[in-house]
Amino acid sequence: MNRPVTLVTGQWTDLPPEELARRAEIWGYDGLEMVCRSGYIDVDRAAVDLEYCRQQFDLLARYGLKCFALSNHAAGHLVCDPNEDSRTDVLAPAACAGDAEGKRSWAVAAMKNTARAARNLGIDVVTGFTGSPIWHMLYRFPPVPEEWIEEGFARFASLWNPILDVFDECGVRFALEVHPAQIAFDGVTAQRALEAVGGRAVFGFNFDPSHLVWQGVDPVRFLRDFADRIYHVHVKDVAVRPNGTSGVLGSHLRFGDSRRSWDFRSPGHGDVPFETIFRTLNEIGYRGPLSVEWEDSGMNREHGAREACEFVKRLDLSPSAGMFDAAFERH
Repeated sequence: MNRPVTLVTGQWTDLPPEELARRAEIWGYDGLEMVCRSGYIDVDRAAVDLEYCRQQFDLLARYGLKCFALSNHAAGHLVCDPNEDSRTDVLAPAACAGDAEGKRSWAVAAMKNTARAARNLGIDVVTGFTGSPIWHMLYRFPPVPEEWIEEGFARFASLWNPILDVFDECGVRFALEVHPAQIAFDGVTAQRALEAVGGRAVFGFNFDPSHLVWQGVDPVRFLRDFADRIYHVHVKDVAVRPNGTSGVLGSHLRFGDSRRSWDFRSPGHGDVPFETIFRTLNEIGYRGPLSVEWEDSGMNREHGAREACEFVKRLDLSPSAGMFDAAFERH
């Protein structure tokens, strides 16, 4: 199919952007999915400064790279998260630390500026999180009244619709990464999130199968169920290894701990059926980038990044131009 293969920069922000671009060219990537933090993309500046935007693309162009999507997961998460503990302080400016509504206000403004930045950069998709006001109610004990869940989705809609209005104005789509701790984390909640915002076209999904497989969600069915809402694709693998002791909730064990029943893997080293997924992407008409999000605690990341690019390009095949038995129909 020759879709562009890009690298998510979020796990590489210890490197300056130009150094990562230099390496990405060597590894064979076509572009970078630029994160909106850590010296990569300053959305407040990019929202108003066209010269700054030009400089960012000139940097990528020096290494034969493009940017097809911005990533602003950190700010997006703070929009709906309760923000009541210090874990979320790291996602916002230091001045917001300890201030739940201060973090939220900053995040709402940042997401609106992310849409404006994407427009100025000539990019039509932003990937990210939404946060969730009801994630902590996932396991329904003590019993959770259904109206609380309904209020959670209504809260999501009330906070995100004004942000999505700006995305609409800018001609940019928002692709929620369906992911634990977000308002949508599986197929059922993805459908409910769509309904909460009235099915507006500006809101869709960043498909990352690694977050579905360990939950027991069929990633291929997800693609078919939401065929017209797949706005971006992350390529990340997960290995599910039930051991009779730890469960799917993670057992309060850090990623990379061998006692976990599942963990992320470099593409091709886990249980995600990527060949079937890429064939399904062909079927549903997805022509956007395949963006490697590299998270494998057991592998050298530079080896992994190079190998992942080769893996994706090898599997991303164009569909047949005709049926194999069409020759029998010719006379």
